[in-house]
Amino acid sequence: MLKTRIIPCLQLRGESLVKTVKFDKYGYIGDPINTVRIFNELEVDELSFLDITASKEGREPNYKILKEIADECFMPLSYGGGVRTLEMASKVFQIGFEKIILNSHVFGNPGLITEIADIFGSQAVVVAIDVKKNFWGKYEVYAFSGTQNKKKDPVEWMKEVEKHGAGEIFLTSIDREGTWKGFDIELIKKVSEESRLPVIAHGGGGTIRDIEEVVKSGKASAVALGSMVVYQGKDLGVLVNFPDKQQLEHSLEIR
Repeated sequence: MLKTRIIPCLQLRGESLVKTVKFDKYGYIGDPINTVRIFNELEVDELSFLDITASKEGREPNYKILKEIADECFMPLSYGGGVRTLEMASKVFQIGFEKIILNSHVFGNPGLITEIADIFGSQAVVVAIDVKKNFWGKYEVYAFSGTQNKKKDPVEWMKEVEKHGAGEIFLTSIDREGTWKGFDIELIKKVSEESRLPVIAHGGGGTIRDIEEVVKSGKASAVALGSMVVYQGKDLGVLVNFPDKQQLEHSLEIR
């Protein structure tokens, strides 16, 4: 097991896996169940699934596909998308997921974090913070798959959700997501240095060197990978894979 968690982050659209670029255009990746089987064989430590349209469409999670995923998966699972009540979260936990990722619906109801954490524990509640730079280069937090600017500073919002009982922060740079350009080190470091919670860095990872940089320079506690684990390379075809674990260990060791 790697000392730093490297988490494949897979995007659901309906019952298919897709991969977006900057939360916008997307490419078809394949069937989630077959993909889970491959990650089982690759012995990854954790898997994350995000339904990218549930909140925008105002619907509940697709419990059927989540059940199929949980039944097939050997490793811990987290899920985000459309969860807006304690009852919905409970259903996802009962299916077999260990963590819920909250985002859009906690802006209007931050108490939802506390409700879920009080029953299932803070370690089971992850809050996703999606961030984009504005015209003047200031970071702003977005909701509903990057379509709603909440006019919040990511560090201040992180502190707010921390107070409500979040156990982890899933921090995404919308500007870097799906681009292979490397992580936004400035953003990750800003939030990580102010947070008492583990921060999962997401958005832009393209090489093992990018992973090393976001952990060592950006102070990320964990790293979520999208494009890197579903494509052969930038502008190349679909290939479900995982970075070489020995190379990762070598890169992430403190020297």
